[in-house]
Amino acid sequence: MEIRYPRPLVPGAVIGVTAPSSGVPEPLLGRLHFAVRQLRDRGFTVDIGDCLDGSTHTSAPAEQRAAELMRMLLDPTIKAIVPPWGGTVAIDLIPHLDFDALALAEPSWFVGYSDISTLLTPITLLTGMATLHGSNLMDTPYLVPDSLMSWIDIASLPAGSIFKQSSPGVHRVNDWDDWENKPEVTEQAWNGTGVWERLDQGQEPVGVSGRLIGGCIETMANLAGTPYLNTKALREGPRDSLIVYVEASGVDATTICRHLHGMRLAGFFDGAKAILVGRTGAPDSPSLTQPAAVLDALGTLGVPIIGNVECGHVPPQLPIINGAQGHLVFNEKEQYLEQTLT
Repeated sequence: MEIRYPRPLVPGAVIGVTAPSSGVPEPLLGRLHFAVRQLRDRGFTVDIGDCLDGSTHTSAPAEQRAAELMRMLLDPTIKAIVPPWGGTVAIDLIPHLDFDALALAEPSWFVGYSDISTLLTPITLLTGMATLHGSNLMDTPYLVPDSLMSWIDIASLPAGSIFKQSSPGVHRVNDWDDWENKPEVTEQAWNGTGVWERLDQGQEPVGVSGRLIGGCIETMANLAGTPYLNTKALREGPRDSLIVYVEASGVDATTICRHLHGMRLAGFFDGAKAILVGRTGAPDSPSLTQPAAVLDALGTLGVPIIGNVECGHVPPQLPIINGAQGHLVFNEKEQYLEQTLT
């Protein structure tokens, strides 16, 4: 599969804001407005959509949300689309998206994580459009640790660029800022430390390459076995293997274990040379921890499994481009993920 990368963001570029899943409740509109203002302060023009209502679990009816997302993805003047955050049922947009039209359109950066990965991953797999699994709009104002990059910086890189990210050694779990009363906060209060760790029993140094693909376990599991989560096209070339990343949002370890077993049986991990597992604040089960759930489901694959990666719901976020060529290094001296936009 040929991966098509959007043109780099430049000052004056238009960024679309819409909520394909859940909107923003009124008490948190101050944070939304602050995040939009920050984009404008950086020189971008912001196209604010109509689908942002946060009074229910979705920002608008599915058809309306899909139409607004398609409008932004097909508009050649809009160079990036970033939702305020994820939500619950982005999957209801899938039947209403025109993947054939997206495959022919000039690509735009589509950014987000959590429920948004329900859309990012199928778009890349079905159209070849690179998508960006990274911070959503409400998190964008936060300062990014030195060893990571913001999604804006990554989306500003030209095709062919190479960049490297590694663990900053700090994170924040189960402690959230009060955006209702402090909507303009930009610094995270890190309350945890830790770096990547090898979850499988392998001892040999890791140095593997492959196309990057993945997302949120709880939302993607519902697409397993369908054409929307079929990785075959991404690994059909003679040299195309995968580096798969997954992360648990909030469900218990037993449920994560079941989800990962199902995704494995459906072929989602076929061709994987390594698996990255996001750091999570999701609970363990009485007889099963979150790392043990991953090993139970994926340990038989016989590939390196690296845990506590900053690619999930625990800040900070390490942005990953679906479809990009990745190179993972993990040994006693260094641990990093390099991405190449080719």
